[in-house]
Amino acid sequence: MLRKLFKFHGGVKPQTNKTGSTTAPIAQVPLPDRLVIPLHQAVGGHPRPLVQAGDHVFKGQRIGSADGSLSSAVHASTSGIVRDLAEAVMPHTSGLTTLSVIIEPDGEDRWGTLEKIDFRRAPPDEVRDFLRDAGVVGLGGAVFPSYAKLKPGKEGKLKTLVINGAECEPFITCDDMLMRERAGDMLTGILAMRYLLQAEEVLIGIEDNKPEAVAAVQAAISASGETGVEAIAIPTRYPAGGAKQLIRVLTGIEVPHGRRSTDFGVQCFNVGTAYSIFQALEYGRPLVSRIVTVAGNVDAPRNYEVLIGTPMDHLVRLAAPRPDTDRYIMGGPMMGVRMPSFDVPVVKATNCVLVGSPALFPPPPPEMPCIRCGECAKACPADLAPFEMYWFSRSKNFGKAQEYHLFDCIECGCCSFVCPSHIPLVDYFRFSKSEIWARERDKEASDSARDRFEFKNLRQEREKQEKAEKLAAKAAATREKAMPAADGESAAAKPKSSADDAKRALIEAAMEKARQQKAQIAPKNTERLAPEVEADIAAIEARRGALAPKVDNPTAPDA
Repeated sequence: MLRKLFKFHGGVKPQTNKTGSTTAPIAQVPLPDRLVIPLHQAVGGHPRPLVQAGDHVFKGQRIGSADGSLSSAVHASTSGIVRDLAEAVMPHTSGLTTLSVIIEPDGEDRWGTLEKIDFRRAPPDEVRDFLRDAGVVGLGGAVFPSYAKLKPGKEGKLKTLVINGAECEPFITCDDMLMRERAGDMLTGILAMRYLLQAEEVLIGIEDNKPEAVAAVQAAISASGETGVEAIAIPTRYPAGGAKQLIRVLTGIEVPHGRRSTDFGVQCFNVGTAYSIFQALEYGRPLVSRIVTVAGNVDAPRNYEVLIGTPMDHLVRLAAPRPDTDRYIMGGPMMGVRMPSFDVPVVKATNCVLVGSPALFPPPPPEMPCIRCGECAKACPADLAPFEMYWFSRSKNFGKAQEYHLFDCIECGCCSFVCPSHIPLVDYFRFSKSEIWARERDKEASDSARDRFEFKNLRQEREKQEKAEKLAAKAAATREKAMPAADGESAAAKPKSSADDAKRALIEAAMEKARQQKAQIAPKNTERLAPEVEADIAAIEARRGALAPKVDNPTAPDA
């Protein structure tokens, strides 16, 4: 019985350009002269470095430990010597740097000691911690730590586990080739995820322009004898590979704004993530390499198994780039970002290195005014109003842009693709998001500074109050110890003497406190006392002088 499929809103059909890189099998990349491995490669906290310059490391050795509640470990991609722990340019269009471990390979590519785990016998939390320490993250582009998604939710189980093999972006074929050549291993990883999530069914969505991949996965399912697992060919339409869009196509569930798919009993993973989970659980191998497509302005487009940290120009040379190459794009033409240089490293998020040239990607036509035709809204797979978000982003009215659900935009590029005015709409939306994030960070910093200031004032007031209470208690104790009034003193003089004794006790206590402060300050400042101490002493002396004439002298002769 054929499964009913559903449609998502919008979408486009760009030219796929996938055939060239699927004619040859996945190839291995020779070891480069050095590997630059950024410590921060996934969503969440920055891993803490575990090595230093001069250390010898083995392949698979952890060089960065997970930090915080959402983080993922990083490992050495080969054996060799750590030459430096320094800032290096990250593979991002900003050209910013990030702390990286620079390794000089020793040529042996020798694995270190690998630990395994039986995911069926070990507690689920222990398995998730194992995957966190193995550095497994989402390889579909989001690089979200996978262990955090392998939680079945409040009910303890899921209805549907969706596996994303759509790979809708033009030029990219790494998932296609993985499913063709390693479908059995990938399926083993999928079944492990199904066990951890207690999912009733598994739906593997693959676009119908990949018939070889569909056939290979269906054959692997049949050979495994597993029930409740289906490989389904879905219509080719960009961006069918988006998580919400694929869930909509396969299940009919439309995940609304502000909700998670797990609220509806669905979770989604990429096929590459499933394969890396298989490697970690079956062999104990952490994520140190991934399949990368090299395509575009090259004579021999192909897919390669690439070590994390390999310079992109080292990889691209294997595909024979043409002389007019002028850029590398990480990702595809719709969502990819231009690299700041040719030698930035391959990271876990690198699914494709698209080699560009002026002929392949000519400069866009001049941007013209928006005519409010609404084509962008028709093409938007998130069912947003891009032309409205554009106006508010351009005028820097970020509050109104958020009212139009700016952060629901998945930056797929469909709106820019269909815009007749050639407006780079996604660039405006990325700008708005970054500005909003920056302002929120500034606000958090300001709020934190205000809280610290208020707490300081509160602490100082409390200390003053405690000091006054101690002084009053000491004065009361002094009054209690005061000698009784001398014999023969008139009844009228006793109240006066008692009051004088209290004043004298108070003065003595204050002077003792001043002497203690003077003794504490003297070693630090031998020239003079602190101004506040001098002021206290002067005040005490003044009060003492004012009080002295009024004190009766019991030893003086009677008048």
